[in-house]
Amino acid sequence: MQPASQTSGRINFDPDKAEQGLAQLVLTVVELLRQIVERHAMRRVEGGTLTDQQIENLGVALMNLEEKMEELKEVFGLDAEDLNIDLGPLGSLM
Repeated sequence: MQPASQTSGRINFDPDKAEQGLAQLVLTVVELLRQIVERHAMRRVEGGTLTDQQIENLGVALMNLEEKMEELKEVFGLDAEDLNIDLGPLGSLM
């Protein structure tokens, strides 16, 4: 099986490796959303609109999500670079 890192920044849609390509696509979307949520959370923290408890809960949730992403990347043999897919003329996703 070809490692995901050899996909040259593109999603691998080889029929024999559909699971790998789908996992790469799904984890890429989840990682993009995680980064957006993290940036928004930081703006809210810096803006002072959250209570100390909300900040704590948010931090724990983001750490748990990051940990789960690392587990899933390991399960599917992906690394952070594999999730930065090439969008052609638009450049890289992340």
